[in-house]
Amino acid sequence: MAWTQQEVRELKEGRYMIIEEEPCRILSIQMSKPGKHGEAKARIDAVGLFDGSKRSVVFPVKHKVQVPLIGKRQAQVLSMTDAEVQLMDLETYETFALPLDAELKGSLSPGTDIQYLDAMGRRRITRT
Repeated sequence: MAWTQQEVRELKEGRYMIIEEEPCRILSIQMSKPGKHGEAKARIDAVGLFDGSKRSVVFPVKHKVQVPLIGKRQAQVLSMTDAEVQLMDLETYETFALPLDAELKGSLSPGTDIQYLDAMGRRRITRT
């Protein structure tokens, strides 16, 4: 797995972290004040990149969490079927197939360039 470690107090909204073995984009962070014998805590709300489910966790601000290394890459559509699309990476010329989302069916055609996310060995089309 490709990830690094970072303290919770260094995280920001819009960045990424791993929750329950799923890379997630951070939607909001609320920090609480430290108590008399405790330390400050952070409540993090995030949404999964690949499954789209919302997650919420609470950690001390000095706690170290895993941050995925996300690659935003360009690819070209080679061919399409009803269920999947075959792509070629424009840097490495690697070919691979991804499942085709219903919302992307009308906007993709062979020969068009797209942008996709590559995180922890999984891929997803983000932009056409």
